Amino acid sequence: MITYEAVESTLRMADTIMHGLLGDLTDQDLMVRPVDGSNHIAWQLGHLVSSEYWLISQVCDQLEMTLPADWPAKYSKEAASSDDPTYFDTKDTYLEAYAAQRQATLAVLKTLPSEQLTEPGPEALRTTVPTVGELFLFQAHHQLMHAGQFTCVRRKLGKPILF
Repeated sequence: MITYEAVESTLRMADTIMHGLLGDLTDQDLMVRPVDGSNHIAWQLGHLVSSEYWLISQVCDQLEMTLPADWPAKYSKEAASSDDPTYFDTKDTYLEAYAAQRQATLAVLKTLPSEQLTEPGPEALRTTVPTVGELFLFQAHHQLMHAGQFTCVRRKLGKPILF
């Protein structure tokens, strides 16, 4: 059984870890790639916001936030190879967008009838998120997968180990 409290707690823990890993990083640090061919944190943060927006919109027609019009293209797979820091946003911009999206995600979660959490997830996503509740939990899993890559950047930059 998936409960609101469990989902919310999981999302908040993922937020705590991500914010901890980003706390002492600069805008310049966000452009460092852990290894050649991987994505830098700037792109990953934009991708996390954009993908969470899209995923939550699959179960809710009206979100309490909107993405800037250029955001989905700016953080598409095709844009991930750019190393131009002027193309990307600042850490503060990412954190503000992330906070707004997470607040919208939690607001949607709270409006859903509990029975809907056990209903099948969106058909196109069902192999990854079999139920609506798992779609919400996936946000935390996705965030933590990327946070693991942030840890590699931190090591590369000589930052202290946090977790």
